Amino acid sequence: MNGDLTKGSVMKSMLLFAVPLILGNLLQQCYNIADTWIVGKYLGPNPLAAVGSAFTLMTFLTSIILGLCMGSGAYFSICFGQKDQKSMKEGMCASFVMIALLTVVLNILVYVFIEEIGVFLNVPPEVWGDMKAYLSVIFLGIAATFFYNFFASLLRAVGNSVVPLIFLAFSAVLNIALDLVFILVLERGVAGAAEATVVSQYISGIGLAIFTWWRFPALRIGREHLRVKFHHIRTIMNFSGLTCLQQSVMNLGILMVQGRVNSFGPSVMTAFTAAVKIDAFAYMPVQDFGNAFSTFIAQNFGAKQDERIQKGFKGAVLASLAFCLFVSAVVFIFAENLMMIFIEKEETSIIAEGVRYLRIEGAFYFGIGFLFLLYGLYRALGKPVMSLILTVISLGTRVALAYLLSAIPEIGVVGIWWSVPIGWMLADITGFAVWFLMQKHLAKRGKM
Repeated sequence: MNGDLTKGSVMKSMLLFAVPLILGNLLQQCYNIADTWIVGKYLGPNPLAAVGSAFTLMTFLTSIILGLCMGSGAYFSICFGQKDQKSMKEGMCASFVMIALLTVVLNILVYVFIEEIGVFLNVPPEVWGDMKAYLSVIFLGIAATFFYNFFASLLRAVGNSVVPLIFLAFSAVLNIALDLVFILVLERGVAGAAEATVVSQYISGIGLAIFTWWRFPALRIGREHLRVKFHHIRTIMNFSGLTCLQQSVMNLGILMVQGRVNSFGPSVMTAFTAAVKIDAFAYMPVQDFGNAFSTFIAQNFGAKQDERIQKGFKGAVLASLAFCLFVSAVVFIFAENLMMIFIEKEETSIIAEGVRYLRIEGAFYFGIGFLFLLYGLYRALGKPVMSLILTVISLGTRVALAYLLSAIPEIGVVGIWWSVPIGWMLADITGFAVWFLMQKHLAKRGKM
């Protein structure tokens, strides 16, 4: 393993580590876009609305697992920076068992309460049939999500972001191919889209687990590591528990907003589904850069390289700002063309609503870019409570304003669109203020 981020050029280290993450998720977003395009073009607006609403739900459910894996990864990064192999392996065992058990419980619950989920999300009757068919299959892939994210977080924690990229790329390509077969050839409808996703997820997740065990012997757990010690569990839960809660709160807020969007009917649901895919593709690189930045901070925090942490933070903020301003301009200018990738040009009202969403939210991508950096910073410094607070501010504002503003007839659904950047800005102001105060405090104590 040669992923030591505590040495060499600060920005070069971060960027080289971030590039495979960004490329991998670009491929994943290409799959999401291809999936949306195939469903929208060949199955119609209502199936597209069903898959889009189901995707938001699945993002919430898998965010619980992702949060635990990310928190564990931060702990692994610190152990790696400290050269403490024993603690890292004991932590690997404890976190694997803990997340696996939660995954099983989560899988059981979603099947038991599937009907209640439809009621909670205000899914219109004409959409629920397709959505239920999709969910009944896609829920089977929750365990695969756990396998992939656990081992991807482990490898990234030790500085290897290339191997997860390879498996993610293979999964994305396979997913698109299976989509075409199941939907166009076998005519399986929305269930076919879900089946394609589940098959590719299991191949990617199990394949990455086997490859990690085979090619990275230094990460293998021995019998002596199976005795999990309480202080490891407590430390991992300090990282994972709150990171999981942060991810869950964030995506629960998004899920609640989805429910409010659904109340405006299938046309708005369809516009939202297409626009969110564009949205995710546009700012996904800064999300991955934030994850790479978090690993960089965690390793240097473990190695007590405080000067590199400060330099890395300043450089990351400037890089994120430059990228987000560029992407905002592109999305604003080409919003209508981007919507027509998924929606037939005859559906003018759906396209118009999607364009309005993109031009409001897209103008403020720098807000979410900064927020991803702040999440990664506080998670890596062992202060996941701060990441949770920022999430509550961002999503709490978004949910409250979405429901309050959209209830005013003169504002309507556009109130939901404006609630998003307002939430980002308030969280950013809080996060930067706390970092500024933290630096001053640590400087006085001679620790930075």
